[in-house]
Amino acid sequence: MDFQASELTEQVAHTAREFALQKIKPHIMEWDETQTFPIEIFRQLGELGLMGVLVPEEYGGAGLSYHEYNAVIQEISRVDGSIGLSVAAHNSLCTGHILLFGDEEQKQKYLPKLATAQFIGAWGLTEPNTGSDAGNMKTTAVKEGDEWVLNGTKNWITHGISGEVAVVIARTGEPRTSGNSTAFIVERGTQGFTGGKKENKLGMRASETAEMIFDNCRISDEQRMGEVGDGFRQAMKVLDGGRISIAALSIGIARGAYDAALKYSKERYQFDQPIANFQGISFKLADMATEIEAAELLTAQACDLKNRGEKMTKQAAMAKYYASEVAVRVSTDAVQIFGGYGYTKDFPVEKFYRDSKLCTIGEGTSEVQKLVIAREVLQ
Repeated sequence: MDFQASELTEQVAHTAREFALQKIKPHIMEWDETQTFPIEIFRQLGELGLMGVLVPEEYGGAGLSYHEYNAVIQEISRVDGSIGLSVAAHNSLCTGHILLFGDEEQKQKYLPKLATAQFIGAWGLTEPNTGSDAGNMKTTAVKEGDEWVLNGTKNWITHGISGEVAVVIARTGEPRTSGNSTAFIVERGTQGFTGGKKENKLGMRASETAEMIFDNCRISDEQRMGEVGDGFRQAMKVLDGGRISIAALSIGIARGAYDAALKYSKERYQFDQPIANFQGISFKLADMATEIEAAELLTAQACDLKNRGEKMTKQAAMAKYYASEVAVRVSTDAVQIFGGYGYTKDFPVEKFYRDSKLCTIGEGTSEVQKLVIAREVLQ
């Protein structure tokens, strides 16, 4: 966090930074190569309060603001984007949804376990054939007495296999009708709920991405969140906060790539001088630094509005869109500055390059963000 931040935000950022350097950095490439989801790391982050950053203290969380949350995701992602992604998905999606829309009993039951990472959380909206087209989802929930029966498959789910609890959006009405979905909390071990295929990904490989399968999965009506038909509206509110997460993730990845490129440009000599002296390199670094700071300011603005409880749909979409595209541009330029070495796994920039692309896709593509922004500015 390089712009003016509060003392508390700086302290939290320092804690996340030190943890990432000591506990995550030594294992980055091992986890990446083997696609290991290091669940013990998340339990340790839970002990530090970093898996329940936004959860009030009464529910066992850290009770901090979006500025501190932004700092946590940035600092972890500056070291390893895939760990940052999992921390973000756990905090803002599953935990965030229950925090926003759970009743008191649901909050008391799940938030303390999620905030301490005793439970890892998953959140299921996307399906094989419906990404942004959520009104046409195939996963259904049918009411039978006091129970709901869930059938269908969710995919691209962070922690789809390892998550102990999942928030699932299922269709409870006719396809393409208004108010046709409802949110449910489903615990791992519930009969008919299983993890499916784990994706073999380009980047973010230490963050588990997998299917969640529901086959006549019966849950009590007590597991329903909010009113029947309110699922999609809830999901859109959750995703507003989630976009701040991806913006922070993007900035962390961009900063990690920039840090490495800046250092290398001062150390790598050609024609008897550091390559940083050459305009072709120095102008790249100037663009990278400027775009990162612009992304930080957009994200800080969205955090500020979120903290004050004000509408921030446009600002969150702008931050997510801009920061994710910056992450891709900066990590691409970082590889270029490293030259041939940047293309090898001996240096960190190739991983930032691979990880960055997910930021322009997850939680709404760049194209979807433009739709959201356009809708907001044309009102």
